[in-house]
Amino acid sequence: MYERSSVAELVTALRAELDRYSPGEKLPSSRALVERFRAGPVTVSRAVAQLAAEGLVVTRPGSGSYRARPRAQAGPPAGDTSWQEVSLSGDGSPEAVPRSVDVSGLLASLAAPPTGVIEFNGGYLHASLQPERALAAALTRAGRRPGAWSRPPLDGLTELRAWFARSIGPAHGAADVLITAGGQSALATALRALAPPGAPVLVESPTYPGMLAAARAAGLRPVPVPVDTDGVRPDLLAAAFHATGARVFVCQPLFQNPTGTVLSEARRPEVVRIAREAGAFVIEDDFARLLAHDDAGPLPRPLAADDADGVVVHTRSLTKAASPSLRVGALAARGPALERLRAIQIVDSFFVPRPLQEAALELVGSPAWSRHLRAVSAELGARRTAMTAALREALPGLGLPHIPAGGGYLWLGLPGSEAGTDESATVQSALRAGVAVAPGRPYFSAEPPAPHIRLSFVSVAGPAEITEGVRRLRTAWEGTPAMIRRTGPRCARTTS
Repeated sequence: MYERSSVAELVTALRAELDRYSPGEKLPSSRALVERFRAGPVTVSRAVAQLAAEGLVVTRPGSGSYRARPRAQAGPPAGDTSWQEVSLSGDGSPEAVPRSVDVSGLLASLAAPPTGVIEFNGGYLHASLQPERALAAALTRAGRRPGAWSRPPLDGLTELRAWFARSIGPAHGAADVLITAGGQSALATALRALAPPGAPVLVESPTYPGMLAAARAAGLRPVPVPVDTDGVRPDLLAAAFHATGARVFVCQPLFQNPTGTVLSEARRPEVVRIAREAGAFVIEDDFARLLAHDDAGPLPRPLAADDADGVVVHTRSLTKAASPSLRVGALAARGPALERLRAIQIVDSFFVPRPLQEAALELVGSPAWSRHLRAVSAELGARRTAMTAALREALPGLGLPHIPAGGGYLWLGLPGSEAGTDESATVQSALRAGVAVAPGRPYFSAEPPAPHIRLSFVSVAGPAEITEGVRRLRTAWEGTPAMIRRTGPRCARTTS
C-alpha cells in the first residue's frame, strides 16, 4: 500500500469514529493507533495532522490528541460576484488576447489521482525513484552552512550558477546564469521578458501544456509549428516566422514533451540559423537531459552550447530528476536579454530561498547524485520497455510512432475521429477502470490533427503496476461503445 493511500485511508477511518468521542475527550494514543490499524508511526502522525488541519482534532504536545470542540460558524454574507466577469475580460478591443488561462493540461499531471487509481498521467518521479536519503542529508548539511538563512545573491549562489553553466557547455560561465524556482518559473520569466503582451510566440505542436499556459498568462498568442520524428520542421518554422513576425520560438530539442523526439543533428543548426535571420530568440527547454535512459547513447549538446550570438535562451531544472519539491532551475542567456530576464525575475520573486539553493548545491556535489542518476536511467529504460511491451500485447491498435530513449512517457495516437474515437471518452473510461491518463488536446495550441493520449511510466511504482495499468486501459478501451479498435501492430521503434 502506498504511503499516500495509507494516510488517506486512516484519515477516513478516524474521521468516521470521531462521533464516538465527546468534544474535548482524549483520543487513543499514537501507539494504540499504530497497533490497531497496523500502520507505521509516520502514517499515524500524518493522519492526525490532517484531522487537526481540518479542525476536527486538537493536538497538545506531551498530552495527546483530543476531539475539537465545535465552533459556532456563521455563513459568509451573500454577495454578487458577477461583476468580475466583466472586469476579468479583455479590454474590449478586437486585438485583445483572452486573459483566461486553461490549466487543465497542467492539472492532469499535477493532481494526485484518487486512491487505487494507477497514475499514468503523472509528471514526477515516483517516491521510490526519488533520492530521499540524499535529499535529507543535503538539506541537513545545507542548514549547517554559515549564512544558510541569510539573503542570497539576487542571481543565485555563484557555485550553483557555475554548476549549471558547466552542464550547458564550456563557453558558459556563472555570469551567464540565473537561478530560478524550477523550470516552470524559468519558462514564464523567459516568455515575459522576450515578448511583449499580445505578440505571437512560435511553439512546437504538440508541446508542453505548462508552457502554453505560461504564454497565455503573459498575454502571448501561441502559434503552432508541427514536429515529426526528427523534431520541429525547419521549413515550417521559417514559414511561421515569416507569416507572423514572431520574435520567440520555444522548443524542447531533447526528448520532447509529449512525443519524446530528439531534434536531429541536421536540423539543430538550421533552427538556430532561422531564428537568427528572423531576429528572434529560441527558448530551449532542456528539461529532460537528466532523464536519459541507459540505452540512449551519447546525448547532443544543448543548442545554447554552440550559440555564440545569444540567440538561445536556455532553461533547465533539477526538479524532474530529483523531487517535485526541489524547485531549483536555471536560465542562461547572453547580452541585453540577460539583463531583461534578471529584471523580470527580481520583480516576480526577488530570489530563490537560500536554504533550497544550498541544499541543491549539496545534493549535486555529493557522490549520491551520480549514483541516483544512473539508477533512474536504468529504471526508466526498464519501465519504457515494460510499457511498450504491454501495449503491443494488449492494445496493438494504438499508434506509437516513436519510442523514446529518454523522458518518462509515451505519446499514443488513437484511431481518428472518422473511426468514432472520442479522446475525452477514452480518458473518462480509463479513469472509471482505475487508470488515469492524460488527454492529448491540451498539448496543442490550435486544433489537433488527431486524438491522442499520453501515458507516463515515471510516476508509477514499477513494471508490475505498468502491466496492470495497461490491462485496465484495455478493459476501458473495450468497454467504450464509441471506440472502434483498429487491428494490426502499430507500435514500432523509431529513432531521432
